[in-house]
Amino acid sequence: MTKTVLYARVSTADQTLDHQHKQAEQAGFKIDKVVADHGVSGVSTKLAERPEGKRLFDILRPGDTLVVRWVDRLGRDYQDVSDSIRHFMRDGVIIKTVINAMVFDGATKDPIQKAVRDALIAFMAATAEAQAVATKEAQKAGIEAAKADPKTYRGRKPSYDRDGFDRVARMLDNGAGASAIAKETGLTRQTVLRIKGDRAGAEKALALWDSARG
Repeated sequence: MTKTVLYARVSTADQTLDHQHKQAEQAGFKIDKVVADHGVSGVSTKLAERPEGKRLFDILRPGDTLVVRWVDRLGRDYQDVSDSIRHFMRDGVIIKTVINAMVFDGATKDPIQKAVRDALIAFMAATAEAQAVATKEAQKAGIEAAKADPKTYRGRKPSYDRDGFDRVARMLDNGAGASAIAKETGLTRQTVLRIKGDRAGAEKALALWDSARG
């Protein structure tokens, strides 16, 4: 009997496994098993090296479905994301994302569909890495500013957390409108518009408060 497995990576205290599980169920997935890694960076730790992520390679069988909120849960490095997706497809596993309802199926035989699928994998993997690099650079800038003068640079605490910011950025990149993003993330439309208008500044403000907590 085939099964549907949700893999969640919860990298910060602001993210929750329940949220990712609820999102998947609201998207219509009937989850048979949940596998989750907590406090694990997708940038520095490959999927096959994570305490729980590596279990996926053992428990998933041909015909099973692997559900992730988005491909960045599998990794934030281009090679890791693309290699993981292709590995599972070769094993007959179907990968589906909650956000944007992407489907990666190795059973595809039509050459045109295969070309489109492979191009999409490359694009999504590249996007995951690009977002990781941008986040890292903004965090670095924010931390340097906070060290220089924390009281001057920190400002008001953002109304969004790291997970919320990443979701807004992703949806903006995919062309979603401010109202739709606000409804999906639970943030106000004004907050979404502020992030849209000055994404670097919004990321810097978040990084400053992250550094202050550390």
